[in-house]
Amino acid sequence: MANKWGIPDDVENFVKERDKNCVYCGVEFLGSNSIKSKPSWEHIVNDISINGSDNIALCCISCNASKGSKLIEDWLQSEYCRKKKITIDTVATVVKNAIVNPPEIKPPKLNK
Repeated sequence: MANKWGIPDDVENFVKERDKNCVYCGVEFLGSNSIKSKPSWEHIVNDISINGSDNIALCCISCNASKGSKLIEDWLQSEYCRKKKITIDTVATVVKNAIVNPPEIKPPKLNK
């Protein structure tokens, strides 16, 4: 069963295992309630219907709030990213891959 964001259980579990740090700024998720180290769900490409592990990631609340609905390429040029030294070279591999090869909605498999 998917969570309230429509993320399938298998994707949610995979991402929780993969993303131990913010995929953008790299802050470690320590399990505390600090906004700086608390993970939040992120659609790298801002399309809530793309819920595969190539588009779903965990980032800190601060990065998520800053990115909002901006395109990843535009956000990386923002003052926030400049101040935090977040660039295409410093983000997690899943983000780099999403920029180079953007995830798309996968059509449902048809039984033949």
